[in-house]
Amino acid sequence: MKPGYRPILVVEDDAFDAEMIEEALQDVGAANPVERVEDGADAVDFLFRRNRYAGRPDEAPALVLLDIKMPRMDGFEVLRTIRESDYTRQIPVVILTSSNEKQDIAESRALGANAYVVKPSDASAFTQAVRTVGKFWAKLNQLPEHMY
Repeated sequence: MKPGYRPILVVEDDAFDAEMIEEALQDVGAANPVERVEDGADAVDFLFRRNRYAGRPDEAPALVLLDIKMPRMDGFEVLRTIRESDYTRQIPVVILTSSNEKQDIAESRALGANAYVVKPSDASAFTQAVRTVGKFWAKLNQLPEHMY
């Protein structure tokens, strides 16, 4: 990890989608390193530096891209855990999911998601959507230096 750059955490159980997300973030020139975990339980371990992530650097992610439907712990539970902790509460979280269900959108907002993006089924549109999200959160949006 580059010193001074907080990672972008991609929480995605689909390897193909995860690879497309990482490539799209690189395309927009995000300086942040991309870290990926495959399920919600690993996301929580990563965020709180537990188990196999205990030795990772202490920087909180600059952004979490979070799928909803995952094994072991779903995205709603991850988001709830993020927002309940003083350490992680201010981390921007963008839900990136295939669900366009109104109840999922409402629950994500109620739990404190910063944005909700439905994954387009077309690969080109999916890549463009991630580029847009990445450009905004990793390049345009300004966060306080010591926000979290």
